[in-house]
Amino acid sequence: MTNVRVFRARRIVTMNPSQPLATHVAVRDGRIVAVGDKSEVDAFGPVVYDDSFASDVILPGFVEGHCHLHAGASWRDIYLGFYDRRDPDGRVVSGFKSISAVANRLREACEADGHSPAPLTGWSFDPIYIKGPRMTVADLDPVSAVRPIVITHASGHIMNVNSVALRMAGLSRDADVDGLVRDTSGNLTGELQGHELLGLIRRKVLPNALSRKLDADAMQTFGKIARRVGVTTATDLVSDLSEEIIAVYDAATSSPDYPVRIAAALSTRFHSLEQGIERFKAIRQRGTESLFFGTVKMHVDGSIQGFTARVRWPGYHNGAPNGLWYIAPTELGRIIEGYHRAGATLHMHTNGDEATEAAVEMLERAITSHPRPDHRHTLQHCQMPDLALYQRIKQLGLCCNIFANHIYYWGEAHVAETMGPSRAKRMDACGTALRLGIPFAIHSDAPITPLDPLFTAWCAVMRQTSAGRTLGEGERIPVAMLFTR
Repeated sequence: MTNVRVFRARRIVTMNPSQPLATHVAVRDGRIVAVGDKSEVDAFGPVVYDDSFASDVILPGFVEGHCHLHAGASWRDIYLGFYDRRDPDGRVVSGFKSISAVANRLREACEADGHSPAPLTGWSFDPIYIKGPRMTVADLDPVSAVRPIVITHASGHIMNVNSVALRMAGLSRDADVDGLVRDTSGNLTGELQGHELLGLIRRKVLPNALSRKLDADAMQTFGKIARRVGVTTATDLVSDLSEEIIAVYDAATSSPDYPVRIAAALSTRFHSLEQGIERFKAIRQRGTESLFFGTVKMHVDGSIQGFTARVRWPGYHNGAPNGLWYIAPTELGRIIEGYHRAGATLHMHTNGDEATEAAVEMLERAITSHPRPDHRHTLQHCQMPDLALYQRIKQLGLCCNIFANHIYYWGEAHVAETMGPSRAKRMDACGTALRLGIPFAIHSDAPITPLDPLFTAWCAVMRQTSAGRTLGEGERIPVAMLFTR
């Protein structure tokens, strides 16, 4: 008795160039032993046929190369995004098209919980498509004068808070911190930009908040989301990799029923350079078949649609000030070199081309001074390099993980406000990366945009905005390329 189960399908896309298509897959002891036609799987002797997928197309499990496991916790907060979105159970939640609609939703939440004094938290607010002035404390203070309100933007790099939250965080008109947005009179609007201020709010206002806590429930919810869209390997691309967090990873991934393998990255922002390298070395060998450590995440700048990314001349199309350096350029080289020499694979968040150029220059110094074959250092998002910068990326053997979903969700805003029509056409340039032979992937950055690899593939192939505009036809990639790499 061979104990082989054979699944029949209308078509199986194998991603094996030697045999790109098949109709049968044979499985024994939870592992694939053969893929082919009926005669090839029958070679195993007596088999049990399973027609559960006989009329379907089977694909290998997807790898989501840039997401965050707190996507499993996000729905504990109030969804306030512009676009309609599916919750973990697949139900469609309507988007919000005005600040007044957002405020009304928050009032409903206050009334529903009996005006609890606990923080009221929302996520995915996206003001770039909302006409009129930006949200301020004047919009949020009428919702509640006693409980703090904290709303995270869709980019994950900006918050809006009410006056209660400002007071709890010790932020006043006299505060001198980069990222504080002020009105024409110099008063704080309640919009906070950058990791320093967002971290302050989380420490001072939300220290005991469950909403973003990565726990067993969040891991199970993420697993449910991933299973629904076919993701079998996912990243947690910002983590402190504390013992508490590693225990959460271990508990979930050690279960035979957990549907996702996890690759977690140590974020440099939680540690000094010396402490971070020590922590990286301590945990890099502690992985299992379902849990991998070995990457380090660095944030160089912010987000383009939030105007916190660092962009080269001529700057933002609408004249907005240039964005924020999350790592000072004077410190960038030292941090890159330290982790490079420690053997880490660096994953570097660079949205704007000025940030990408700075990262490439510092990576070149580190790689030249301390050569490492097959380093696989990766530029994450990597939305704005021109051809010359991509050629440097190629020469250094760098990889790119390109934010294809941006074309759909923010393409219209990039044309009208952030980059203008010409530069927007070369955003998220998968076509250029493919032509130059740069190893690249595409991603969702969930929960920034929904976890859905087939949609992400559609974005890279079609390059259509939410309004139906084709943005940079020359940067499209062919469908066949997605299934043969």
